[in-house]
Amino acid sequence: MTDVVSLGSANVDRTRYLPTDRIRDLETRYDWFPAAGETVRIDGSPDLPTLEAERYENVVGGKGANQAVAAARAGAEAAFFGCVGSDEAEFGVLETLADRGVDVDHVAAVADRETGKAYVFVDDDGESWIAIVGGANDAVDGAYVDRHVERVRTADALLLQNEIPVVAMDRLLERLEGKPTRPTVVFNPAPAERAGPLCSRSAVDIVVVNETEHAALEEELAAFDGTVVRTQGADDVVATGAVEYQVTPPVVEPVDTTGAGDAFCGYLAALVGAGAELERALEAATVAGSLATETEGVQHAIPDREMVETVLESRARNG
Repeated sequence: MTDVVSLGSANVDRTRYLPTDRIRDLETRYDWFPAAGETVRIDGSPDLPTLEAERYENVVGGKGANQAVAAARAGAEAAFFGCVGSDEAEFGVLETLADRGVDVDHVAAVADRETGKAYVFVDDDGESWIAIVGGANDAVDGAYVDRHVERVRTADALLLQNEIPVVAMDRLLERLEGKPTRPTVVFNPAPAERAGPLCSRSAVDIVVVNETEHAALEEELAAFDGTVVRTQGADDVVATGAVEYQVTPPVVEPVDTTGAGDAFCGYLAALVGAGAELERALEAATVAGSLATETEGVQHAIPDREMVETVLESRARNG
């Protein structure tokens, strides 16, 4: 079975479902508030007003954890590497990931920190705005990487995001460079802040960005030697660089776009790690990302491989 490792964040997602005009008002009132489709890092829990008529949920998330779940749903043997806080059992973080098919044996618990938090705002059209607080995710460091580098090196694919310290990811990429055997590295620089230097690492094979991240990292991506994959919501996914390809997403009725990118990345890594041609992997990842928008939430919205293959077969029959 394909072996996929995700080094990244595990969060408790605090999700609010609000009318679009209420979220636009928050954008105007708070300098830290993200743009639509954007993930930003903030220093502490935001001081928000009481938001009437909202729906509110606490669920397990974090891009690193989400992408590991997506790889497992795609049929891979998936492992998550990262840190959680002393409160993880309260939210069932590791138990939830294990139940969803992810190996959590290498996750470190940090006694003096809380598990990372994500403040997710979803509007009437399913668009999302995300602000993250690092918490225990910020404890992932070079020493943690060094303890696990040999396990990571033997994987078929490695998923990286940008919700843990850049120095830790840079350390891992440095140690993978030049190795005769190493995983295919899929890097999703979300949030884009401080992610630029990692794009210059030769161990990175594929960078996956949305429109906001592409604009923020345009110069670094232009110099990148591998393949850049640009997702654009309902518009075509475009791959440029080492591989040139374009995929039109299936038509869906989105209710929550929060996890689309994570579903896409996890599927992409699982298929590339299994030896699929990148074009085939992009087709499956595009379908997975689209289907994930049809259900509220993130991890439980990620489709299984059978659902994705059914759509792919239908698209092939219909041209």
